[in-house]
This record gives sequence, C-alpha cells and structure tokens, in this order.
Amino acid sequence: MSKPALDIRAKELREQLQQHNYLYYILDQPSIPDAEYDRLLRELETIEAELPHLKTLDSPTQRVGNAPLSAFSQVKHRVPMLSLGNSFAFEELEAFYKRIQDRLKDATEIEFVCEPKLDGLAVSLLYEKGVLVQAATRGDGTTGENITDNIRTIGAIPLTLKGEFPDVLEVRGEVYMPLKGFNQLNEMASKNDSKKFANPRNAAAGSLRQLDSRITASRPLAMYCYGIGVVEGGNVANSQWDMLQAFKAWGLRVNPEIKKVMGIQACWLYYEALGQKRNSLGYDIDGIVFKVNQVTLQEQLGYVSRAPRWAIAQKFPAQEELSTILNIDFQVGRTGALTPVARLEPTFVGGATVSNATLHNMDEIARKDVRIGDTVIIRRAGDVIPEVVSVVKDRRPKNAKKIILPKTCPICDSDVIHPEGEAVARCIGELYCPAQRKGILSHYASRKAMDIDGLGERLIEIMVDHELLKTAADIYHLSIEQVAGLDRMGEKSAENLINAIEKSKQTSLAKFIYALGIREVGESTANNLANHFGSLAAIEKADEQRLQQTPDVGHIVARNLVEFFHEQHNVEVINALQTAGVNWPDIDVTADTEKPLEGKIFVLTGTLETLARDKAKAQLIALGAKVSGSVSKKTDYVVAGAAAGSKLTKAEQLGVTVKDELWLIDLLNEYV
Repeated sequence: MSKPALDIRAKELREQLQQHNYLYYILDQPSIPDAEYDRLLRELETIEAELPHLKTLDSPTQRVGNAPLSAFSQVKHRVPMLSLGNSFAFEELEAFYKRIQDRLKDATEIEFVCEPKLDGLAVSLLYEKGVLVQAATRGDGTTGENITDNIRTIGAIPLTLKGEFPDVLEVRGEVYMPLKGFNQLNEMASKNDSKKFANPRNAAAGSLRQLDSRITASRPLAMYCYGIGVVEGGNVANSQWDMLQAFKAWGLRVNPEIKKVMGIQACWLYYEALGQKRNSLGYDIDGIVFKVNQVTLQEQLGYVSRAPRWAIAQKFPAQEELSTILNIDFQVGRTGALTPVARLEPTFVGGATVSNATLHNMDEIARKDVRIGDTVIIRRAGDVIPEVVSVVKDRRPKNAKKIILPKTCPICDSDVIHPEGEAVARCIGELYCPAQRKGILSHYASRKAMDIDGLGERLIEIMVDHELLKTAADIYHLSIEQVAGLDRMGEKSAENLINAIEKSKQTSLAKFIYALGIREVGESTANNLANHFGSLAAIEKADEQRLQQTPDVGHIVARNLVEFFHEQHNVEVINALQTAGVNWPDIDVTADTEKPLEGKIFVLTGTLETLARDKAKAQLIALGAKVSGSVSKKTDYVVAGAAAGSKLTKAEQLGVTVKDELWLIDLLNEYV
C-alpha cells in the first residue's frame, strides 16, 4: 500500500476505533467483538510503526503506557477544584435548602440535579481543540499532580471529543475502580502472594499514582464526569443537567443514575431510593451530591470558603463494627492540641482494617464514658476517619480503666492545660514542643511576624527533618554552608536567606509578640499589648487582671498569655532569641496617655504606593485607632489606594468618608 493510501487508512482506523470506544464505554452498545477491535488496533499500530509521522496525540494506540517517570510534575489549577460541604441527616439537608432560599430571597421550589457521589479520586481533564492534552489530580484544590500518561491508559476516557465543543474545555470527574475489576485484581494478588488492596478507592488512587503508566494500563479503571473548570472559545450549558447531556454528546461518560428533581423532598426520595440500590450498582458510592440546576442561580449563590453554596454531599450512614479498646495514646497536633487515640483490636470496617480510632477530646470521653478494656462500636466517619461511636456497657469488664489526661505533654514534657469550658486540652510549650515545631517556626518566619524572606513552610520542613531547627533561636545559628547543602538550595539562595535572617533581628515589640504564636494573640492584640505595656518584660510579669486592662484583651487571651510565659521552656527560647541578637526598641507608654485617634475605625483598601500597609496599620493602632478588615456603618474612614475594589464601593454606598493615601500620610505625620 502506498504512503498516501496508508495515511488515509490510518485516519479511517482512528475514526473507527474512536467510534467503537464511544459505543462501548459511553452507550454500552458494543457493535463488534473484542477480537475484531484488537485486529483494527494492531493494524493501526503497524501503520504507525512503518510511518511514525502518522502517529497523533489522540490515536487509540497512544493509550499504552509509556516508560516510567522519575516523579510527577505539579499542575496549578486555573480554576480551583473546590470541595463540598457534607450533610448527614435530613434536617441538615433541609437547613441547606433553607439557606439557599433565604439567599435567593425566593421561597419557590428549586430544581436540583442528583448525582451519585463516587468513592474514587477527583481528576481534571484538559481538552484543546477536542484533544486530551493534560490530566491532573485534585491535590489540595489549587495544585495537583500531572497524571496525563496514566489517564490516557483508561479506555473510558476519550482522547478526542466528538461533535462541536469549546476550543479549551476542562472536564472534571471521578476515576474509580468497578467492584468486579477490584475483586479480580485482589484475586490475582492472592494467587501471586502479593499485597491486596483494602478497598476500591485505595486501588483506584494507587493505580493513578503509579510512576510507571504501564501498571496503570493493567488496572480496571473507569471515570464518570460531573463538572467543568476552564472554558474558552465556546459555551457549555446554562444548567448542570444540560452540561451533563453535552458531556455525553462529546463522548464523555456520565453516571446513568443522575436525575433532575424539583424541591428538597424529591431530593430525599432520590437519596433513599439510591441508598437501597447502592449495593447493586457495581461500584462504590458514599453519598449523593445535590446541585442547584440553573447556572444563573449558582452564580447568585456563589461560594463560601472552599465550597460552593449551591451544592452539598448527602453522605450515607457510615458502616459500623464492634471492637475492643486495648489502650489510649495521646497525640499532639501542630497547634498543641492533645487528641486521645484508642488503640483497638484490629477490626475490618468500611472496607479497611482499623486498629486506631479518634476519641476527639476528654469531654467526648466523659460524655461517652469510654474506658480501656471496653467493647465499643466503631465506624469510619464519612467512610474515612475511624471513630469510637459508643460503648457497649453490658460488655464492660470489671478491670476496665478510666482514661486520665496526662499532666505533661507526652512529646516535650511541658505542662498540659485543659481550660474550663473548652473541649481541647493543650501543651503550652509552643516554642519548644517538637510536635508543634514546624507550625510555630513557619508562623515565626512569616511576613507579618519576623518577615524572614525565603524561609517558607517547605524549607522549614526540610530543616526540621534534617535536625537543623529545633526552636526559633536555631534560625539565627544557621550557616551558609548548612543551608546550601540542602535540596534545591544553592550558595546564592543560602546567602540571601542568611542575609534575610540577619535583617530580621531588628524588629518591633509588636511583631515579636505576634511571632511567638501565643494562642488568640493576633496582629491587633500584639500591637495593643506592645503599646499598652511598652516592653516584653512588663508583659511577662503582668497578671491576668493587669493584662485585661489592655484594649481587646479579655479573660481567655489574658489566661493564654500568663500560661505561655509561665512555661519555662518558652521563656528559655525567648532568652535564646535575644541572646542571638533579636532586638526591638521599647515603647515609651508615658509619652502620650491620650491617643489622638482613640475610638476611630479605619479600613485600608487598594495598594498604598508610599506607605507599607502593615506599617500604616501599626501606626494607626499606636495612635489609638482600630483598623478593620471590612466596611460598615460604624467605619469612620476608608483609605483607598490604587485599584481599590469592593470595600470602596461599599463605603460609597454607606456614605462613609473616603480619603486617599496623601491624607493618611499627613494625618500620621501630624502626630509622629
């Protein structure tokens, strides 16, 4: 066959194979036997081997795994992949519905799309001109891992879209492992004396994160699509339902159980019906996602934190089993919180063997009356985190032991406090405790604290892991040689960091107080303490009553301060910091007992070209003003810099006085 003829035949074969994939995976209507499909695929492989220039990115032959990667590259999502709020009872679902109606100011029934919530791994597929060019995991919602080679091995995911579609289209969905394939995979593992997967979700996640995509290609993975990210050069749909129909037309798989309903009662009926059908679906689901159908309403409702207001995941009840508490350990978190963890008789529940379960806090232990030796009901909350639900009291042995909160931290031996009225007990050795080390050091070096440029969370983690940093004082004993020897740190980067560390030694009292990371002591409180007491020594010596004379310092903050400075480990670190050269000027608190801006509320918005925002804020607070992050009728002045946005608009709507940066500079100069 001539080269032009082979070119034509290769194009025909690609189109035939793509159509057969569509019939098989999307419509579930295969039109040829597997053997015939394999014959067509081998013919195309032969032509592409003879004429490599005919091989295209979207060719069905390109699903076969490539050579192993050394590591996954990072992908930054242009549109964040948000999480969903959860609901576990009908009352919570009703409250969600009521919030939507209140926000829309419309009591009429709302149309929803009901979608099974698959228990798999969320991924993003990017198509350009209809061709799959990139795939990524959700990651932390902002940044994921590039798994393009692995995704291309999944037959259920089209390499080329059908019909008419936007020039750039990012499709989101869930990769999962069907139960039949999962069982076959574990049967094969048993025969080969290999480790079996605990559940289909772990199997899917593990398969997608293989550096060798040939392993992924051997795993029975599938995908259902449910949402979009970036869209350019075209529109998708005006409703969630129409978008899903468009997906099907383009050759993307959509769950066949989706349904469009009207009102919250219909949502609940769907939830109950699919709950009864759950075990016969052929894949794991852990709940139902309800989404407001109309895009215009979605846009009106918007987002809160990292979740949309227009969608919610109604979770199915977690699976529960009995186990026995063998012992209790106390884990110390990055904030010093002590969490009691039950060590259990290993028990299979929710698709995994559970040997540890959280008891949350001492109040929870008291409420449930949990003791060592008890038989307890355990569950994987939300089918993920094991927890102790309740005690089977009639099985309690006579030698069951009460659980006692340790008096000192199991990690650093600092005092443990459990304030009355608070659920959480904490280690107060903030500056010293290894469990809190990374969090405290990251806070200490942050911009609003000691502002050590270049000393970010990742580098701190590396330094702690290499035992270069144990307390904040160790930062000031780092050498260029030590830093340059770390991964991804050359001599120039090390020199810049050491210079930034040296520069940070000269600071202000307010910044140093804030940098200590004392609970409930934020920037504003640190400024108030500095201006009220004038020196660190005065703050250290003050009792709760004296501390509460500081503006915005109440009983809880005062207690936290006393406890912090009472812990000798913290005092030792502070002394070591000062010995290392960290210093600040004391403030003369007697110079101006009357503050000229006392009681005035300022809001700073936009970019200040001459004044640094932090410096302006600190000077205003020092003069008695309160600097707020939001505009209200109580605001006295809004200082608007360049590119001021919604705060300026709100100030104008409320009639609040708006001033520019020059006015602020003149005002500050008047009193300095």
